[in-house]
Amino acid sequence: MRLNIVLAEPQIPQNTGNIARTCAVTGARLHLIKPLGFQIDDKKLKRAGLDYWDKLDITYYESIADFMEKNKGGSFFFFTTKGRKIHSDAEYPDNCYLIFGREDAGLPEELLYAHPDECVRIPMRSTLRSLNLSNSAAIAAYEVLRQWGYPDLETKGQLTKFTW
Repeated sequence: MRLNIVLAEPQIPQNTGNIARTCAVTGARLHLIKPLGFQIDDKKLKRAGLDYWDKLDITYYESIADFMEKNKGGSFFFFTTKGRKIHSDAEYPDNCYLIFGREDAGLPEELLYAHPDECVRIPMRSTLRSLNLSNSAAIAAYEVLRQWGYPDLETKGQLTKFTW
């Protein structure tokens, strides 16, 4: 099973670094759509991702149109506060793409309008704007992995000084 996390024009390096770390520990592919609000060698980006950068499968795209063209036929899920379906009610097939927009603006409404049945939201209080991008990506990724039975992931931990 393969999961894809897509960030469309991310602006905050720490969020992208945190999401990169989530991708590394889950085996998800990371897709970054330009323009980015930072340089890939940004110290904040690297610090948030720690020493996981060599464990990542990253693909870069020049625009949302470029991403859509190169991934035609993909199973796309657009995460947005404007979605009418709860993210945990969706069924995620193998090799699906979880797509997130800019921290300050989300995904373009034209894109959402063109894919109404693929727009999903994480429930939250109506009086607040949104969750942090890296938290949203982690919630989404782990919902997909839960549905798939956590393939290739360690599900039991061990103590270092004792044995369970």
